[in-house]
Amino acid sequence: MTASHPPYRQTDPDAARLRALLGAIRNSNVCVLYQSLDLRYMWGENLPSYWQEKWKVGGQDCDFIFSASMSRLNNAKQAALESGTAQNVELAINDGDTLRWIEFHIDCDRDADGNIHGLVTTAFEISELKRREQVLKTLLREVSHRSKNLLAIVQSMASQTARFTDSIDDFLLKFRGRIQSLSYSQDLVTDSNWNGALFLDLFHSQIEKYIDINDERLVISGDNPYLFPGAALHLGLALHELIVNATSFGGLSIPYGRVLITAEIRRDDDGSEQFFFRWEETNPTMPEVYKHDPRFGSAVLQRIVPSAVGGKAEYRVDETGAIYSLTIPSEQFDS
Repeated sequence: MTASHPPYRQTDPDAARLRALLGAIRNSNVCVLYQSLDLRYMWGENLPSYWQEKWKVGGQDCDFIFSASMSRLNNAKQAALESGTAQNVELAINDGDTLRWIEFHIDCDRDADGNIHGLVTTAFEISELKRREQVLKTLLREVSHRSKNLLAIVQSMASQTARFTDSIDDFLLKFRGRIQSLSYSQDLVTDSNWNGALFLDLFHSQIEKYIDINDERLVISGDNPYLFPGAALHLGLALHELIVNATSFGGLSIPYGRVLITAEIRRDDDGSEQFFFRWEETNPTMPEVYKHDPRFGSAVLQRIVPSAVGGKAEYRVDETGAIYSLTIPSEQFDS
């Protein structure tokens, strides 16, 4: 219930104003409480339902406010009385099994001569605001974590690219290409609210920048699993290395070359699933440098990508072309 305010006569000059103010308070979520100097309650307006049964005229805070931090409210009220300065306190209170956050604004009630006669406390619930703040903090921590992961990937790419390049121009060319590849995959992951990306969407985002996806030399078959973020980003890097090699020196650099891509979800004897990706390109005129020089992305394909997804990879280049296979465990995708 709501305690009655001090009586006033309808003929008082301020009666209409007082009625309007009380109506405004009752239509809001603001509770107004008045205490005497001994901190006993004299009246209250617009008490929330979870306080109405316990609050009473002549009662104290401990009668209806239940909080492990009750001393903070008591200290704030004493500070207001001693200093004459308004105080603000945010308090987590217990309402049965529900935790509510209440903001208290405590100020002194003074007469015309400035003498303090009591305390006026306005209280309103900020639980929703606190929940939003918590969600925002969680999101910011997640963004920080993901940013660190991306920076780790970029650092690894920079290190591997620098290791296998002979000039600054060569480094910049390859590194920019890998950063761009990462950005394509990141766009897909971000658009899904960081849930991941479908394999075919990932494949198209990496391939279409270098060759028409409908090129008859390019054949793809199999399944289209949903790759989780880490797997999507790293498989995107592998696809970038493969397509750059293929269009520069391999099966897509000549009219009669060919690339066959297989994507399959396989089930082991124990019932667990694995995503099997295979890239097989044919180029009978494969240049010798491509066959034997490890610079063309082999570190990314053989070490970085499988290690990041917890899988296994094989990469082989011979006189007829290149074959790359990658196995990704079920923890990294949804079939």
